Amino acid sequence: LAGSVPEEERCTVERVDASLTYSLFLQRFAFSRPVILGGVTDNSAFRALCTREKLLAAFGPLPVRLSTANTYSYRKVDVPFQEYVERLLQPQDPARLGSDTLYFFGDNNFTEWGPLFQHYVPPPFCIPGTSPAYSFGIAGGHGGESGGRDRGGSPASTPRSTAGSGSGVPFHWHGPGFSEVIFGRKRWFLYPPDKTPHFHPNETTLAWLQHTYPTLPLAQRPLECTLRPGEVLYFPDRWWHATLNLDTSVFISTFLG
Repeated sequence: LAGSVPEEERCTVERVDASLTYSLFLQRFAFSRPVILGGVTDNSAFRALCTREKLLAAFGPLPVRLSTANTYSYRKVDVPFQEYVERLLQPQDPARLGSDTLYFFGDNNFTEWGPLFQHYVPPPFCIPGTSPAYSFGIAGGHGGESGGRDRGGSPASTPRSTAGSGSGVPFHWHGPGFSEVIFGRKRWFLYPPDKTPHFHPNETTLAWLQHTYPTLPLAQRPLECTLRPGEVLYFPDRWWHATLNLDTSVFISTFLG
């Protein structure tokens, strides 16, 4: 396994704070470009329910649906949540194909996971004519007790992972939405709808970062940034995006459909 994956050299996604008004959000970002929102939600209560111990106690024996980490596949695998955390939640092998890489994200049973989502505070903005849908996930990163420290300064207690490199979702697009990191760090790569990224659909984000990214001229590189706990990324409709978990990460997305 490769060593730890670095953060980007320079964040090229604009960051704003809680002073951003809804009208400015609609005017500057909603339909045109991504933005990282800081301090717009307080999910300390939700975060406290998302530690390894709490999640295993609440959902350990329940089945979760895993997806393959490639762009155009819909293969799903059902395993008990405890098996995913203890056996499959591990660093990404750089040589492993996306179709052979399983991760837990999005296919949540809302009868079982609904009580947890009731504690989540979503971002305060919306897109007119849409309704939100939550998607919760946990993925392996480069190792250790991940997540560093949350905004309150207390050590994050998340699922453990051995040394290695990050898992992630390769380039794809869909409707607009928000993504918030609860534990860990998640690196994002984004292209506008009219700039299709060069990638192989069965290649993991890690393989793309190691092989394709270094060959890109600066003008062809994506917008990129690393999201930390308490930060929310907004991505507009049909923007291409790929993610890479730098730590074992807990995250939740709000899709606007």
